[in-house]
Amino acid sequence: MAFPTDLEIARSASLRPLVDVAQEAGIDPEYLEPYGEGIAKIKLESIEAMKELPKARYVIVSAITPTPLGEGKTTTVVGLGQGFKHIGKKATVAIRQPSMGPTFGIKGGAAGGGYSQVVPMETLNLHLTGDMHAVTAAHNMCSALLDAHIFHGNALDIDLHNITWRRVVDINDRALRNIVVGLGSRFDGVPRETGFDISAASEVMAALALATSLQDLRKRMGRIVVGYEKSGAPITAEDLEVAGAMTVILREAIKPNLLQTLEGTPALVHCGPFGNIATGNSSIIADQIGIKTGDFLLTEAGFGADMGAERFFNIKCRYSGIAPDAAVLVATVRGLKAHSGHHRIIAGKPLPEKILEKNPDEVHQGGDNLRKQLENMKIHGVSPVVAVNVFPEDHPEDIQAIKEIAKEFGARVAVTTHFSDGGSGAVELAEAVQEAANEPSDFQLLYPDSLPLKEKIRVVAQKVYGAEGVNFSARSEKQLNGYEDNGFGNLPVCIAKTHLSLSADPTLKGAPKGWILPVREVRASVGAGFVYPICGDMRTMPGLGAKPAATRIDIDEKGEIVGLS
Repeated sequence: MAFPTDLEIARSASLRPLVDVAQEAGIDPEYLEPYGEGIAKIKLESIEAMKELPKARYVIVSAITPTPLGEGKTTTVVGLGQGFKHIGKKATVAIRQPSMGPTFGIKGGAAGGGYSQVVPMETLNLHLTGDMHAVTAAHNMCSALLDAHIFHGNALDIDLHNITWRRVVDINDRALRNIVVGLGSRFDGVPRETGFDISAASEVMAALALATSLQDLRKRMGRIVVGYEKSGAPITAEDLEVAGAMTVILREAIKPNLLQTLEGTPALVHCGPFGNIATGNSSIIADQIGIKTGDFLLTEAGFGADMGAERFFNIKCRYSGIAPDAAVLVATVRGLKAHSGHHRIIAGKPLPEKILEKNPDEVHQGGDNLRKQLENMKIHGVSPVVAVNVFPEDHPEDIQAIKEIAKEFGARVAVTTHFSDGGSGAVELAEAVQEAANEPSDFQLLYPDSLPLKEKIRVVAQKVYGAEGVNFSARSEKQLNGYEDNGFGNLPVCIAKTHLSLSADPTLKGAPKGWILPVREVRASVGAGFVYPICGDMRTMPGLGAKPAATRIDIDEKGEIVGLS
């Protein structure tokens, strides 16, 4: 009998009343705003109301450098949340909201998988409560006022050749990457080149995820830099008098969304900043609530530990003030075999047959990536647990090889079958995480605010990525000097690079040595609160493949969604 699809499993679930889920987590129903069946927003007043409740253990879930197919982080964080219930502990999971661009593109949904999902699955992957659209509207409101200001005389003397603010939309559309606006008659605006990014890449999204309150969000909107005067002085959304309207549009979107897993574990789904150029983490506000809801708060960071986890530690925790107690590093047999460099994995295509053959030596060869990512956890003072996410085709000898690598590095390790078995398949992992979280924590940031931006980039490149050094282009040197002069030097850095390698070259697998990080340009997300160097060819607007998921998604004769995965 074939294993049921994620959608079939999700539809067969019996949802608990969300009021019961909230009450068990210590959230009073008066702070819930129902939003259809199985979904509610949580009022921010709940943070103050819950302040006297005990603090949960805070656990970050990350992974080895992923293959194009991913290693199952979301599925693992959901399965682990369910697993704690099986050992008598209360857990809450916090994940990002999926972008509809990848959902209709090649990645599919991001609600977990198998018997470790957040439900209702269709609503989670499609619109949810409209937060993504609010971000899109707030961002484009700023774009509209910027172009209107220029049209009506440009009183702020904005340099038309140094406007950094673009537009956004929540779909993959390569044709919008570079456009010209203002064409037509003289009443249709001032012609200039610009473009679109995907909504998840918006600085508004990043700021929403890093805000600690509605008033803090208002300040962050005001600090957004949209361009520069010819003198080099920054022009902000506050200068355009649009920051207040942007915050008003986001007034409901700042409230986290409460859902549940297939086994009734509370799930906070909030914000979806891009994993390549932004933080790749769910919101601080969701964590402010979740940290008071039980014994454990489990939050997922996008891509590998060199990406989402590094940003979790050095950006999100810097602003939230909440220190993690333990970390989970998800690894798969196929992922480590891919890092041996012997296989080519292409998203949307079947796995190479040889990668499914028993070969523990190949696992050890690719194990350098696991070792480096474990080191990345430890340099931040956090106890790591390796979660071996098992697939049916995996061989015991290959799984044993992962255990040997973890133990050689002094890390706990647990095999988990949560995809097929739900929470019962994550009991071993839950027990290991509980042990790690009970150890004394020595969390530390990688660098102080006062370190110059160039040195912050070097520290991350050398300590986290394993680079030999950094090569700054003339353009990036000029930009960094300008940011320091404009008072942005105290911001943390969020290095935009490929997620498919520890290096900036997606073809380099394992833990490459002797390479130099190339910084070609640097941008500033001053409202969100970080500076992001761009290394290599980074796209902020994905394109669609020849046969995207959108071609398989439809409505059947009963009005039900089909083809969503």
